[in-house]
Amino acid sequence: MMPFRPECFDVVVYDPPHIPNQGRDRSKDFNRRFGLGARSAKEHGYTFTHTYPAFMREAYRVLRDEGVLLSKITDYVHNHRYQWAHVELIKAGEQVGFTACDCVIKVRKGPIIDPKWKVAHHTRRQHCYWIVFRKSHRCE
Repeated sequence: MMPFRPECFDVVVYDPPHIPNQGRDRSKDFNRRFGLGARSAKEHGYTFTHTYPAFMREAYRVLRDEGVLLSKITDYVHNHRYQWAHVELIKAGEQVGFTACDCVIKVRKGPIIDPKWKVAHHTRRQHCYWIVFRKSHRCE
C-alpha cells in the first residue's frame, strides 16, 4: 500500500521493472547492473506482470476523479517468446476501473546495446510505450 491518502494526486507516473532475468551468467545480471531491486521468480513466468494489478489498485485509490496515470512499459523477449507487457498492463488497469486513453510509442535510434551484445534480434527492442490511463470513462 502506498503511504498516501485516497484521492490525493492528479497525476501518477509508473515505470515498472520490465527487464526479465537474464540466465545464470553473472555478467548479464540486470538487477545488479541496472539497479533493479528484485528478480522475477519461475512461478511468475520470469516476468513482472504479476505486480501490475496491485499497483493499479493503489494508483486508482490515490488518484482523484479524472486523474491521469502515465505508464512507461516495454515488451520484451524471454525464452525466445514475446512477452506482451503492455497488453498485461492495460488489462490490469481496466480491471480496476481505469480507461486506457492513449498510447505513445517512443522509438529509439537503435536497440539497447550492451558491450557484450553484437546485435539485437527482435524489433521490440527498439521502442517503448507510454500508456495514458484516466480515472474516468472519458478520455478528454
